[in-house]
This record gives sequence, C-alpha cells and structure tokens, in this order.
Amino acid sequence: MSLKPKTDKRDRSKSGPGFRKEAVAYKADFSDLLTLEEAAQKTGKTIHNIRDYIQRERIAKLNMEGKPVKRAENGELRVSLKELQAFLYLVSQRDEKHHRAGLHPELGFYNVPERERTRHVNRLHPYLGKFIPQLVEWFLSRYFKRGDWILDPFMGSGTTLVQASEMGMASIGVDVSEFNCHIAKVKLAHYDLAQVRKEILEAESRVQRFSDRLQHKDGQSLELFPEERLDSLKTSLLAECKSDYLRTWFAPNALLEMLYYRRLIPHYKNQDLLRIILSRAVRSSRLITHYDLATPKMPVALGVPYWCRKHNRMCLPIDNCIEKIHAYSNDTVRRITEFSKLRNSEPAIVVNGDSRNVRLNEYMPDGVLLDGIFTSPPYVGQIDYHDQHVYAYELFGFPRNDVKEIGPKKSGKSKAAQEAYINDIAAVFRNACIYLKPDAKVFIVANDRFNLYPRIAELSGLKIKETILRAVTKRTEQGNDPYQESIFYCVKMNNVNAYFKQKKS
Repeated sequence: MSLKPKTDKRDRSKSGPGFRKEAVAYKADFSDLLTLEEAAQKTGKTIHNIRDYIQRERIAKLNMEGKPVKRAENGELRVSLKELQAFLYLVSQRDEKHHRAGLHPELGFYNVPERERTRHVNRLHPYLGKFIPQLVEWFLSRYFKRGDWILDPFMGSGTTLVQASEMGMASIGVDVSEFNCHIAKVKLAHYDLAQVRKEILEAESRVQRFSDRLQHKDGQSLELFPEERLDSLKTSLLAECKSDYLRTWFAPNALLEMLYYRRLIPHYKNQDLLRIILSRAVRSSRLITHYDLATPKMPVALGVPYWCRKHNRMCLPIDNCIEKIHAYSNDTVRRITEFSKLRNSEPAIVVNGDSRNVRLNEYMPDGVLLDGIFTSPPYVGQIDYHDQHVYAYELFGFPRNDVKEIGPKKSGKSKAAQEAYINDIAAVFRNACIYLKPDAKVFIVANDRFNLYPRIAELSGLKIKETILRAVTKRTEQGNDPYQESIFYCVKMNNVNAYFKQKKS
C-alpha cells in the first residue's frame, strides 16, 4: 500500500512531545481502510481496543475516503490497517514510546530487521548518523524515476548514492571528509569479483601467519618479507607507527597485526577496499568495552575483565586484530558480491569538497541539471564526524578537514552555534540550487528540535512544501530512546536570483 502525503492543518500541539501544526496526515488506499469491526477481527483485538487507540491518538480517525476527521458520520468511521499494525508491532516490542499521532505510519520501518537496514555494502563500514536505505528507497521510488540525477550534498558514507544506483538513477555526493569519501567510493566501485576475493583472502591469510608467529604457533615464511626475522620485523613495523593514538588504544599484538596488514596493502590492486576492511577491523579491535564501539572516551586496561552490558556477562577487551580481519574479510566479499547483482551502470560520482562552494558542473556531464536532492545534514552540536573515525585518520594519514565541518559537537548548541549552523546549511542549499532543474524536488531529513529549517529554507531559496514526521527506531550503537525526525519536502522558489538580489538590497 502506498500513502499519499496530504497537509493536515489540525493543531496537534497538545498531543504529545514533538507535535506541530505542520504535521502531515496521509490518505490511505481504500483497500487499506477498515471498519472498527473489521480491524478488530484482523488484529485479534476488541472493538473497544480500537476505539481506545483512536481516542489516545495512537491511530488516526479516518472517513470512508481515508481523510483524517474529528468526527465521522454513523457507519463511516474507518482506520488504516497498516497504521494499526505498525502501532501494535511497537506495543509487542515495548516500543510504544516511539509512536506518536502525526508520525507517518510507514516511515518508522518498525518491522524491518537489522540485516535489511544494513543490507549489502551499506554495512561495509560503520558510520554514525546515517539513515537506513529503506528511507531513501521510499522517497526515490515515489518522487523520481530511472535515469534521474540525485544529489546528496552531505553524502556521509554514501547511502543515497548506493540506493540510487540500486534503483537505476544517477547520483553525485559531496562530503568534506576524505575518509567518508573513501568509504563511499569503495561501496560504489565496480570490481573484478574473482580478483577481489583472491586478494582479500590472501591478505587475511598472510596476516594470520604473522599472528601465529607472534604467538609462537607457526614458523612458516611470511612470503612478502622472508628476509626479516620476527624481532626485526616487529621493530620495523613499530618504527613506521608515528601515532600516539594507535600505541595507546591497542594491545601490542593487535597493533602489530594491523601495521603488518597496512604494509601488505600496496602489494595489491584493490588497495582502497583493503583499507576499508582494515579500518573496520581496527575500529572493533580497540581497547574498549564491547558496548561502546561508537564513542569511547578512553581505553580500558588490557587483560582486566569488566561487566559487559552488551553480552550480559564478564568480558575482556580484545587483545588482537586478526579475529576481526577474518570476520570482516569474508563479510566484505559477500556484501560486494551481493551489491554487484543489484546495482546499475548509471554514474555515481563522489566528490571530496565543501558543499557550500563546490562547482558541481565540473564533475557532471555537460548540460546536466539535477532532478532532486535527498540528504540528511549534520544535526547541530551532535557529532564530530572526523573524530568518529580518528583511528582511520591515524592509521592511513588521511588529511583532516575538521574546521570545515558544519555544526560539529565541539561547537555546542548555543544560540551562536545555531546561527552559524543556519548560515552554513543555507549556503550549501543556495549553491545546490544553481544546479537544480526548475521543478526539482528537495528532501531534507533533520531532527529540527530548534526549529531552524524554516529560516534555512528561506535563506536557501527553497520553499517547504510539506513536513513529514517519522519515528526513528533501532538505531545501531546509539540506544533506543524515543527519537523523531522531520523530512522537509522543498521546491525551488520561482526566481531564486531575483529573490536573493531583493533580500540583499
């Protein structure tokens, strides 16, 4: 069943946290509409239960046309089966806290399992702050068509570009972080799968032999460096490590194994892919608790047990890297192979640059204008994007562009930080408008708790056409507290240049 957005101008400000007058209601297909008796029969509830859900605004009260109403005529009251099922699923999972009247009944993706939320290359490397592919797919499938050009000016790890490729659309993404661009390029590259498998498994095998020698389990030659005795090899590897961070956050053997893998990479063709495998393994091999992979504050002591909230038992911090290299090597081969069967040949362009002033026409074919944008800007004062991958920057020496991040956590959420955020985000969309078709559609996913986006839209030359609210559930490594996002559906103003000229005067 598809749902058609329709503006609901009712005042829902007293219905619970996060409600606003611009909340969007949805007109359901007639096949989805049920009487209370039919709804009770379909779900195994009583009619009294269904009425209670309506009264508490857990589900919408609809008429026979699927329109939200305050009062229905006798015999004309209807409810949406899909919305009711979504609510009951939350109740069964004890996640009713996520359900609020006015939230889109489909866009919470409540019953989508983790393996689908992180399908194929979307899980090649962890990344805080990314949206799930199902959200991108929902909007691209309804508002765009095959062959359209989609822009994500806050590309992150490339979810929008990956989904566009899966759906036959061309795309271009921009990100200020070089490592983010590295992740996205690896996801979107075309590979010789036989060669990829051979190189990944061979590199893993060589590190395994090195690890065995570190633990005095094997005396085999290391092939690439047969002339070096183990002691001299360890000394030379440590001499290559110039990072205090790496020496502090990893057990001795884990550090040596990752440095050995890093030394192997230049001997292979798929070097970028091998770097992503190593980076993912390194992230999971730090001296940290298992339940705090995302934002650890300090390393824990090697060999000292701790109570693990993730596994509900006593655990030890990991003392090696080869275990994760082995797990992620096989996983990467599987994910790359899976995506290769789904993707299309349309361009997917990754640009390492500043979206406030990047010249997109230098990267796109001549004469191409963009059909739309689907993006999620950073939330003000929420994440330091370079710091979340500090291990990768330290290991590979990628240049850092922290000073160009918009709304970083270190800048806080003060009024001054909000004002800077408004101006920077608006500058991004002003620049993007230059390359948009007149009828382009712009979707911005944001947790706008400070109500900044109406002003951002005005300063950008965009008009907010609709605001769609959704629940965010099952956030990997970020807890499961109630959380809500807005999706702003925007269009270009008719004469952007004249508008800004008038504002300037």
